[in-house]
Amino acid sequence: MAVYANREAFIPYTRSDIIKLCLQDGQLNETDAQKFQDFCKILIAYYHFRFHRTLETIKDNYVPFNPNADIQPITPPTFEQYDDMELNVVNSFEHIVERANYMPLPESIIKQALTTKSLIDLTTQVNFDDFDRFLCYYRGDNCKTILGKKLFFWKKEKIIDIFERIVLLVKFKEAAYFRAKKKKNQDLKFIPGKMYVYFYKNIPKLDVDLLFPNVETSMTWKDRLLFGIPAIGSAIPLILRTLPNLLLLVAAIFIVLNVPFLVESLNVDLEQVRNVMPVLVATLSLTITLGGFAFKQYTNYKNKKIKFQKYVTDTLFFKNLANNASVFQMFIELAEEEECKEIILVYYHLLTSPTPLNPQQLDDHIETWMENKLGTTINFDIQGPLDNLENIHGQVVQNSKITDDSLEIPLLTYDHQGACQVLPLDDAKAVIDYVWDNVFRYNGIIL
Repeated sequence: MAVYANREAFIPYTRSDIIKLCLQDGQLNETDAQKFQDFCKILIAYYHFRFHRTLETIKDNYVPFNPNADIQPITPPTFEQYDDMELNVVNSFEHIVERANYMPLPESIIKQALTTKSLIDLTTQVNFDDFDRFLCYYRGDNCKTILGKKLFFWKKEKIIDIFERIVLLVKFKEAAYFRAKKKKNQDLKFIPGKMYVYFYKNIPKLDVDLLFPNVETSMTWKDRLLFGIPAIGSAIPLILRTLPNLLLLVAAIFIVLNVPFLVESLNVDLEQVRNVMPVLVATLSLTITLGGFAFKQYTNYKNKKIKFQKYVTDTLFFKNLANNASVFQMFIELAEEEECKEIILVYYHLLTSPTPLNPQQLDDHIETWMENKLGTTINFDIQGPLDNLENIHGQVVQNSKITDDSLEIPLLTYDHQGACQVLPLDDAKAVIDYVWDNVFRYNGIIL
């Protein structure tokens, strides 16, 4: 099967549209078309139940790690149970994002984002030692053209690399770690020991670092110079204006210290120095002037920092799709959709193919069919749906009697040449119906 570096396995259509596309293909007569729809309907119901079980596992195990939890377990977990619950959440998370056709984000891209600026002109730092673990997945590695500022009112088009969707899971270390670093909980932007999950859209590849909850931002050297040079320019005439008062104050200090030769070197009026009132006025004037200047510069710095933080917040706010527990719910639905679309496409093309197809031929056939029908190029994930069809076993019931001596048969098998074979529609409907009817058994076994 062909491997494409610039294609992804994600199918950008709903499963309802995929079913309609198969029916419009003209390969099924009216009777078989109805049977195919019935097969798809119960298949979707079955996989909805399977992924619901995964969601329940996540919900039960995420409680002690949820930073937004408003419920508490009756019995707090032991250390062993705590570790097992964390592992259950992480393993389930990895399962659903991979089934939703998301790919792991290389660590090299995150490190590159820390040293390179994209849209937001900030210096960033992320301390990865704060995490017990972090996972990042993405889908849709594309380019986007934007208008960026160049000089004053002039704007210039700029092409940037973006991730259409990106999901991040981070588990912070416990409070003892941060206490050892002399950090107070109230000063942190997160809760130690908790697990944060974020889901975003259209994030520039070089701004991925801004998604981390412990990211620290600061001005670039360019911004520091633009801030510092005007401050120095304003300070020089201010110092020149306050210099007489400053000399008067220094002379008064020298008299108190009984070093008259230093007083003479300052070339100030000794009568003014010995008179308390001019000295007090000079001190007060100097304090107000320099204090006011310092406060103004500090306020300017804080305002600039707030402006940067607001820009980051506004940018991420409108790109946020979900946080924490709601992310799991969204990905359950995404994974369920992708799984069903892949299985339906595989079953349909094996059912209607005039010649036997091996996995490689089937993979190429589906990719070509999608491109011809919709103009969509994908790198179809063939092995996943083949395994799923092979693992669905059931019994075929005809005239109220079970065929094949009560043996359970799979929806998909392979012949001696390695070609894939699926059950005809009537038998496939019977098998999936049998599986659905026997999801719960009297002894609690789930197929």
